[in-house]
Amino acid sequence: MSSLSAKIGPSILNADLSQLHEESQRLLDNGADYLHLDVMDGTFVPNLTFGHPVVKCLRNKIKDAFFETHMMVQAPQQWIEPMADAGVNQYTFHIEPVMDSVVDICRKVQEAGMKVGLAIKPGTPVETVKEFIPLADMILIMTVEPGFGGQKFMNDMMPKVQWLRENYPNLDIEVDGGVGPGTIDACAKAGANMIVAGTAIIRADDQAAVIRQLKHSVECAIKH
Repeated sequence: MSSLSAKIGPSILNADLSQLHEESQRLLDNGADYLHLDVMDGTFVPNLTFGHPVVKCLRNKIKDAFFETHMMVQAPQQWIEPMADAGVNQYTFHIEPVMDSVVDICRKVQEAGMKVGLAIKPGTPVETVKEFIPLADMILIMTVEPGFGGQKFMNDMMPKVQWLRENYPNLDIEVDGGVGPGTIDACAKAGANMIVAGTAIIRADDQAAVIRQLKHSVECAIKH
């Protein structure tokens, strides 16, 4: 597990979106390793957020941060080119609505110059993603139902993380949903090394301290 590194990616969905650039820059200044941008289409999930024009504007202000878009959308293939054009580094999409074309979509994401992330909802068995792991740079295990912020962390998703870590020791594994100081140890012990946290970081009085705490927990788990 030594080649893994701990990375903390705040979800900016909980930030003041009218101050997106300032809030994002503050997170990076406070130690965030990357920014996790939640894109929702109102179809795959009931909520609607922002799309590639907003991401492109943010990229124009923040030149060199790593952007991961979490595509909670029914048709991920539709947004590959626009997101690549907007300066996205990693395109993470849900496999559930596109099971027949995951391989094709992965290839297109790579051809567009982005890394591939594959996400699964809480109700999706981890085995479902197994055949696609060779095509992916990262697997995202959702620890809440995608679509809304502020939900309670689902501890019963940890066996999925554990299974992935045991079978793929060098794989980047991300968790997203209800992760914060109270739940980070469970994620770290299970083997997650990429941590998405929204409310816990954004609303903290001391963002840098929370980011350090989350990172420390993961680093300790990787060393053991």
